[in-house]
Amino acid sequence: MRWWPSGGLWRHPDFLRLWGAQIASAFGSRITRTALPIIAILSIQATPTEVAVLSALSVAPGVFVGLFAGGHIDRTAKRPLLVGADLVRALLIFTIPFAAWLGVLSMPQLYVVAATVGAATTLFQIADNSFLPALVGTGLLVEGNAKLEATDSIAEAAGPGLAGVLIQALTAPVVVILDALSYLWSAFMLSRIRATEQPATVAESGTSVFGDMKIGFRASLAHPLVGPTLISDAIMYFFGGFFLALYMFLALETLGLSPATVGLIISVGGVGAFAGALIANPLGRLVGMGSAMAISLGVGQAANLFIALALHARTLAIPFLVLQQLIGDALLGAYVVHSISLRQRVLPHAVLGRANATFHVVTGLMLPAGALLAGPLAGALGISPAIWIGACGGLLAVPVLLRSQILQLR
Repeated sequence: MRWWPSGGLWRHPDFLRLWGAQIASAFGSRITRTALPIIAILSIQATPTEVAVLSALSVAPGVFVGLFAGGHIDRTAKRPLLVGADLVRALLIFTIPFAAWLGVLSMPQLYVVAATVGAATTLFQIADNSFLPALVGTGLLVEGNAKLEATDSIAEAAGPGLAGVLIQALTAPVVVILDALSYLWSAFMLSRIRATEQPATVAESGTSVFGDMKIGFRASLAHPLVGPTLISDAIMYFFGGFFLALYMFLALETLGLSPATVGLIISVGGVGAFAGALIANPLGRLVGMGSAMAISLGVGQAANLFIALALHARTLAIPFLVLQQLIGDALLGAYVVHSISLRQRVLPHAVLGRANATFHVVTGLMLPAGALLAGPLAGALGISPAIWIGACGGLLAVPVLLRSQILQLR
């Protein structure tokens, strides 16, 4: 097959199977996220409050999975967990068209599906990050994470739009059947991986759920490279919560942009994130992993200043917002690739699942915390000062990283 790329992970059959599974899972999770509210509104005539609860239930369980499942992931073979997460999601999604066919579809059922599928998706992501080092080795981690992040970025950018087109053409209950089939395809690809994992770590004596949480936090914070990365991520996500809360208000109300225009601007972020995944590996080879992380984080956070500047240069508002989506998401995408690769490279495999879960928990808590603070600040100070606080505050993540030993990392 001369047309097939040569070298690196393109010639790694087991990684290609994992990648094929991740592509299906990534698109499936985006279709689920888009289709469930549409089904609730069109099929059950859900109220705005019910749709808000449904959306919250689709993401909130991820924090609890991170808190309680990290130790189990470390002590268990990863591939069966990945396959199990896919099968659970497929089974739950299949119940939706079946219930609709019987005429018994209800909001409580959608609540259960959203919460359980969200939890299974988080479990899949943590186990996936912990499985990759055992599959490809430390030398190919950056390339592997770059490929996985690239397809995840494509799914984030194109998945909701694809779901909308399919729902328009086929109706939502039919589309979720395709969604369930995507999870079955993922499970099938994972089942074909031939690599044998190392035996699961024997459980530490007296280890409890809270003991696992303590081990995960200690392994992350005590490490001279991973600890500063965790603190930087916490700062970045906390101030990122300002934009989560205020971006739509800024774009639609303050700047007066149309919903279609805002949607197109946000879609540029998916393109940027895809580009970031592509440049991560070359940038790391050029300047070293540590410098690549510092540059990516610094430029990515600085790009948020374009959002604040858009408030003061209305004629350039759209170009500034586009630049932020393109540059910011590209560089932060590259940062994520190296950040994950760093944990996989330097942390013992026996605690990697708990460390990955720690990052999920911290970022999952700091993002809504920032959003909850941003609203009252905007009410008290105005939208512009609140946005400037978010943009400048995010830059505080950079010196935390620079004061560590990260720049010495090649």
